[in-house]
Amino acid sequence: MENAQQIELLEKLKFRFEQNCSRFPGISWDKIEQKIKENPLKLRALFLMEKSGGEPNLIAYDPLSESFTFCDCSTESPTGRRSLCYDDIALNARKENKPKSSAIAMAEEMGVELLSEEDYFQLQQFGNYDLKTSSWLLTPDAQRKAGGAIFGDKRYGRTFIYHNGAESYYAARGFRSKLKI
Repeated sequence: MENAQQIELLEKLKFRFEQNCSRFPGISWDKIEQKIKENPLKLRALFLMEKSGGEPNLIAYDPLSESFTFCDCSTESPTGRRSLCYDDIALNARKENKPKSSAIAMAEEMGVELLSEEDYFQLQQFGNYDLKTSSWLLTPDAQRKAGGAIFGDKRYGRTFIYHNGAESYYAARGFRSKLKI
């Protein structure tokens, strides 16, 4: 990442933090920025979250570990991470019309994690997300071993968690990620 890209990203993150800083009393942007700059791989991951349309923002702070958690806060599932099946097992099982990748593989390449069901419900407390799209979620082993995967969206003022075959993919389904720094 070029220095200009790093500066632009940090300015966007600071702006988003300042819009919601009331959620984090006593936490200064300088402390967050320092922690990001000390972790080049995390900075790269935030850059990739932003570049793919995730609009990452701080959603949690753990005072015990002094860690910050960023999450994709774009209104809809990030545009650069759609039309993906759930994981590479599902991708390899497709005989025809394979998507370009899988949500799990792309998340690993980016250095981020998919949101869990709990994470997704927490995100929905901050606003209305995925009103027109849906997002793959980290699927428990039992459901994945049975061939399925879960995803979430919000319709009719309520957050829903659904299931689908892990090999399925749709233009309106992507994945949201989180990153702990």
